[in-house]
Amino acid sequence: MFIQATCVAIDGRGVLIRGAPGSGKSDLASRLIDGGAALVADDGVELQAENGALMARFPPQAPPELKGKIEVRGLGIVEVGAGPAVRLALLVDLATPESIGRAPENQTEPLMGIELFRIRLAPFEASAPTKVRLAVRQASRIIRPP
Repeated sequence: MFIQATCVAIDGRGVLIRGAPGSGKSDLASRLIDGGAALVADDGVELQAENGALMARFPPQAPPELKGKIEVRGLGIVEVGAGPAVRLALLVDLATPESIGRAPENQTEPLMGIELFRIRLAPFEASAPTKVRLAVRQASRIIRPP
C-alpha cells in the first residue's frame, strides 16, 4: 500500500509522519535526521504487512533518483542518505498545538490490521523531535512485536 507520508528510522524503529501537504512532515523529519535518525522515504512510503509487522520502505514506483533525498523548503531537494526498510513502531499525526490534548486517552491505531502506537504532534514546536524520540521509546513498552 502506498501512503503519502514521510518515514524515518530511530534506533532501527520506524516512525511514519502523516499530515496534509505543507504541514511539516519533511521539516520534522529533517530535524530528526539531524539528530541521528535515518531517512526511509520522504513524501511517499510503501507499507507492507509481513509476519504481523508493518514494514515501511522507499516506494518501488518512485523515481530511484529520489531515494535518500528529502525536500527542504527554501533549499530544495537535499541528499541525506537512505536507510533500509524498517518495521513501523510509531504513527505521528501532525496537528495544530491547540488541537492536541494534554493527556490523550487512546494512543494506538490499527493500520492494515496491525496495532501501532500513535501520537498527535505540532511539528514546528522546538520540542517536537524530542517528543518523537520519547514516543518511540514509549511505543516499545506499550506495543510488543509479535
